[in-house]
Amino acid sequence: ADAAVVLVDATKLQWQDAGLSLLPQTRRHTLLANLLRVPSIVFAVNKLDAVDDPTLAFAHIRAALAQFAQAAGVSVRATIPVSALKGHNVARNEPGWCGYEGPSLLQLLETLDVTAAERGEAFAFPVQWVEKFHDSADTSQGRRVFWGRVATGGVKPGQQVKVLPSGQVATVAQVLDHVRRPADVPAGHSAGIVLDREVDVSRGDWLLAPEAPEASREISATIAWLDDEPLVAGRVYWALHGHRWVKAKVKRVVHRLDVNTLAEADATQLEPNAIGHVELALQEPLATLPYARSRILGSLV
Repeated sequence: ADAAVVLVDATKLQWQDAGLSLLPQTRRHTLLANLLRVPSIVFAVNKLDAVDDPTLAFAHIRAALAQFAQAAGVSVRATIPVSALKGHNVARNEPGWCGYEGPSLLQLLETLDVTAAERGEAFAFPVQWVEKFHDSADTSQGRRVFWGRVATGGVKPGQQVKVLPSGQVATVAQVLDHVRRPADVPAGHSAGIVLDREVDVSRGDWLLAPEAPEASREISATIAWLDDEPLVAGRVYWALHGHRWVKAKVKRVVHRLDVNTLAEADATQLEPNAIGHVELALQEPLATLPYARSRILGSLV
């Protein structure tokens, strides 16, 4: 995502108190958006029309949000007072309402930057679908097209690639764009890749540039745990990287984050909706990058 709007319900807060406490849900959602490196985070304070003093309520809530964001290291693009019922500052701005003179929520969202494709990293391509040529007489290349979306870098004919996890090496013979025209395809766009020879490649495999990061079976990750059952150290789970499923054993839970105090506490498991740091041992090696560098190579589900 390029932006996240965290909605704050003014009626559920002690808005009369200058030192009010935010709801755990507001803290958790903001931390999740920040964990996912969403570039633009916006607070929308709603239902201010339902309180006795909207201006005072917005001032106190905005101060509490700013204090929390600073403590959590979250960069916030704006805090906007809105009324979904009356439409104030939703599509059109309401000058002076709650002491706010900025743009409406929609006006702000339309000006935010779009996340650039990851073209500065080495080429990486998760294979989503394998198509076979049935009547090809061309023996100078393989008989299959590997379709997917270029994750990082770019691809063009003549480029050498290695296959993960097999480790085989081949050369790109042909690159097709999304409408099957020959083209050089950059990150963020769909492509069909034909190699110069027959190579064993299946859905879930990766095509990587030789200079791509080395695959590893040991990784550490910050996890937002959303299952009904707790994540427990020592258990084995399924992890999805690109289109590839691998078994991942939780070696240990390094710490769990307290969303109220932002303190890191020792833990042996992560309860539902918890955020924590873990060390994983993978059944098969994966080529990963730190999430701060690549939101695709650095992410697992």
